[in-house]
Amino acid sequence: MLKKSILLENKSKVTAKNLQLVISTDQREASIPIEDIGFIVIDNPKVYISMTAMNLLVSNNAAVIICNTQHLPNGLFLNLNSHHIQQEIFKNQIEASAPLKKQLWQQTIVEKIKNQGILLEKTTKSKNQFEFLASKVLSGDTSNMEAVAAGFYWKSFFGTDNTELANDSFKRERFGNYPNNFLNYGYAILRAATARALSGSGLLNTLGIHHKSKYNAFALADDIMEPFRPLVDEAVYHIIQHGGEQELNTEIKSVLLKVLTRTVYFKEEKSPLMVALQKTASSLQQCYSGTRKKIKYPRLWS
Repeated sequence: MLKKSILLENKSKVTAKNLQLVISTDQREASIPIEDIGFIVIDNPKVYISMTAMNLLVSNNAAVIICNTQHLPNGLFLNLNSHHIQQEIFKNQIEASAPLKKQLWQQTIVEKIKNQGILLEKTTKSKNQFEFLASKVLSGDTSNMEAVAAGFYWKSFFGTDNTELANDSFKRERFGNYPNNFLNYGYAILRAATARALSGSGLLNTLGIHHKSKYNAFALADDIMEPFRPLVDEAVYHIIQHGGEQELNTEIKSVLLKVLTRTVYFKEEKSPLMVALQKTASSLQQCYSGTRKKIKYPRLWS
């Protein structure tokens, strides 16, 4: 079932009644079944949410995302008891061998580079060598082809249609200038969606495949989201092509939230991204248990 995403930007009161989430503002009151909610983004310090509502949301595996004063996602609440064999899954994940993790990271980076190449062809209207770069990714990506591909990718991603961002004038940085703010918001939403899917499959987000910072509570989400980043890049590209706004506003945030409902493709079916992330997370869990050898990543375009 496709879950709904809710963005709260105005002063409001969020409570629960009869398994419905009730959102009240000065102008109106609305309700929605909690079981239908996948994500709720709170982007106003004057939003009050009851503990009853929070518990029901988390119990139904909804991700509750809190934004900071720059309107970027800054905190995430997830269900910590979302799988019936949680301890066994944690054990498999913790005991995963170094060769297995290196193979999983290789698979992930190959998919990321291929997806970057496909999108780059769409934006630049010219062929590139990203399939070749993907073929050179070693176990554990020890030759760091991810960084090599990123250098080529960001140098030409925005093309020459927008002179302000053309070629070398854009630099991808976490705290960089526009449109980094759009990319950062989209990636934060994607990260939350990935973390939700991994948690739903019983996996421990803190324990990554490749990302290992002791300060990172969502290292595994940062690993698994990598091949999906080009969907955010594509959304930002289209935003830039169709408007001159450089500050995050409600419309832009709504467009980036809709990335979660974007259709992606598996061999036997197509599904919205938020559903596909669950399939990918489930396949990773099976890799840890030894019943699969490859993570099930979808094609991002038909």
